[in-house]
Amino acid sequence: MEFSANDIAGLLGGVVEGDGSVKVNDVSKIDQGIPGTLAFLANPAYTKYIYSTKASVVLVNRDFKPENKISCTLIRVEDAYASIAKLLNLYEQAKPKKVGIEQPSYINESASIGEQAYVGAFAYVGEKAMIGRNVKIYPNVYIGDGATIGDDTILYAGVKIYAGCKVGKNCILHAGVVIGSDGFGFAPISDGSYEKIAQVGNVVLHDNVEIGANSTIDCATMGSTVIGEGVKIDNLVQIAHNVEVGKNTVIVAQVGVAGSAKIGENCMIGGQVGIAGHIRIGNQVKIGAQSGISNNLKDGSIVFGTPSFGHRDFMKSYAVFKNLPQLRADVIELGRKMKDLDESNS
Repeated sequence: MEFSANDIAGLLGGVVEGDGSVKVNDVSKIDQGIPGTLAFLANPAYTKYIYSTKASVVLVNRDFKPENKISCTLIRVEDAYASIAKLLNLYEQAKPKKVGIEQPSYINESASIGEQAYVGAFAYVGEKAMIGRNVKIYPNVYIGDGATIGDDTILYAGVKIYAGCKVGKNCILHAGVVIGSDGFGFAPISDGSYEKIAQVGNVVLHDNVEIGANSTIDCATMGSTVIGEGVKIDNLVQIAHNVEVGKNTVIVAQVGVAGSAKIGENCMIGGQVGIAGHIRIGNQVKIGAQSGISNNLKDGSIVFGTPSFGHRDFMKSYAVFKNLPQLRADVIELGRKMKDLDESNS
């Protein structure tokens, strides 16, 4: 598909500077732009590329002030990053959508499949499962007995939804995601071995949740593991039994959340963070990458480190401990001089 700069500006409510008739049929990064493509500038670190990019059209923020001559057409918008996201979503929606049921696949006769759904080859849909309207189920997906999948949800290849779990509307589960596997529950017994504790709960994903490839969310021991509306989870994340994650929280790759932890709304959790079980994390909390969280955190906390502590205190401490080798050498030298001074005075 081909669009002019004027067409794009109209979609975004932007203002064109330059040739509004120039057309694009693809997108590119600003530092790798080629003719006929649309790029964007949101990060100031990439400003230098706008003077050399070969992209035909570039989205910029309204307050952008060029310091040199620019050869491409600009479209000024309120937020360049949000605008490119909107365009990419429109582009994705314009792609042809799969519908129908491929063979071989298995759909139990008691299961219900909504209109405009797609079920890929080798998929399995169990007894009394409920599949909503316009759901896309790619090959090798497993949906257990009694599971519910809301309208407009996409389950990519190899997703596994265990029995009784509920996935909301407009969710996206990427390849290899497992929803509802057993929680890690074992009771120690007198001979030193462990007896498995049956995990009889489920997982509930609310609407507009996206989960990255090969992430796992365990079912509750009893009740539900709950992922709130709008939560975004990256690849390779482990969320244990009976965890609750508040709406619009973002969790980056390789995070591990232990059982029964409660995470608030609008939190940002960096990569490789470890969160201990049974603790509570407030709303709008920010946790730096590789932090270890072993205590409750209040609303609005910003923490780093293992065990974690306040961001400002962490940065002050870091300024010290990164210089420890030199400080050690200085202390040794000071001790030597004091010893020499004592000997000279004796």
